[in-house]
Amino acid sequence: MKKRILIVDDDTALLKNFREILESEEYEVDTAQTGKEAIDRTGQQLYNLSLIDIRLPDMEGTRLLTAMKETTPRMIKIIITGFPALENAIEAVNRGADGYIVKPLLDIDGFLKTVKEHLKKQEKAAKYDEEKVGEFIETRVKKLEGTRASTRRARKNA
Repeated sequence: MKKRILIVDDDTALLKNFREILESEEYEVDTAQTGKEAIDRTGQQLYNLSLIDIRLPDMEGTRLLTAMKETTPRMIKIIITGFPALENAIEAVNRGADGYIVKPLLDIDGFLKTVKEHLKKQEKAAKYDEEKVGEFIETRVKKLEGTRASTRRARKNA
């Protein structure tokens, strides 16, 4: 199954470039130019990863991080910015960003490596969660079977 990526930025040239780069790697890509549009999209579609500009016309990207955490808590969220500053990076991480990329993109291979690494971590976490749920169900079934057996023995002895 193809991984889905949402790019949120008001710069149409950047959206086009990011889309082309990511689609060349076989990702499904959607774009949004405002925070509101991004929230609407994440309410309608599940995305594996989102690239979010730190400065959007209708809200700060860090505020969008918080809003997206509510609609899609497991989606990887990476802040992209043309204004690199330690304060921005710290605020982004504190608000739930999984990564931080500086634009313009000078190292496309590094960018793609970052995206792939985050998606791989997400996949591993999902697999781990599935295994834990399976173990819980297995344990619960055994407990219920043990309780039923005990109840049957108690009825026989009564």
